[in-house]
Amino acid sequence: MIDIKRSNERGHTQIDWLDSYHSFSFGEYYDPSNIHFGPLRVMNDDTIQPGEGFPTHPHRDMEIVTIILEGTVAHKDSSGGEGTITVNEVQRMTAGSGIYHSEFNPSDWEILKLLQIWFIPNRQGLTPSYEQKKFSHDVKKNILLKVVSGNKEEGVIFINQDAEIFLSDLEDGKEITHKLKESRGAYIHLIEGAVNVNGVLLSNGDAVEITGEEKIIIAATASSKIILFDMAMNF
Repeated sequence: MIDIKRSNERGHTQIDWLDSYHSFSFGEYYDPSNIHFGPLRVMNDDTIQPGEGFPTHPHRDMEIVTIILEGTVAHKDSSGGEGTITVNEVQRMTAGSGIYHSEFNPSDWEILKLLQIWFIPNRQGLTPSYEQKKFSHDVKKNILLKVVSGNKEEGVIFINQDAEIFLSDLEDGKEITHKLKESRGAYIHLIEGAVNVNGVLLSNGDAVEITGEEKIIIAATASSKIILFDMAMNF
């Protein structure tokens, strides 16, 4: 089954410094039929103005993954994590038993665009921790590159959940295939471009929720950036 989630159906928060689209219920956007997909709880597409950001605030019992699309984010948290994340970098923060953190756009002129993703963890009360890796454009070109996994794998960010994240920079006319195991689901979000997913046409910001399909074929009809989640559907 393929459930299409069009970009214009997402929740939307817009204030003077933040333009945010919510794929699932978040903040003032609430839809009781759209709380989560498996353990995937939040998928926010944020644009943050220069010199602005989120001041120190708490999180608890969430696995938070941040993917930078444009610009740089400066972060600091109560576990001792501090630094910057820039384009092609992926960060995972385990909020666990409780953590405070802040995220800002340190630039005086450059827009910051990022995806912020929350997973429900497989255990509560974990020790807060942090991990960050860079994945260049070349290693993502025309393949599905695994960047996050619930298994400890070399060169891949570990997450405390039975879920995987793949990224792809797909050239026009190229096609990639992903096999989906029984009892697992896939969530595909088109960051930019145009693709055909098992016969469904997607454009910028569109997504699909997929269950019960053995094979997923993604064919680009324009240069495209894709994020694919593969996860256990036991939530």
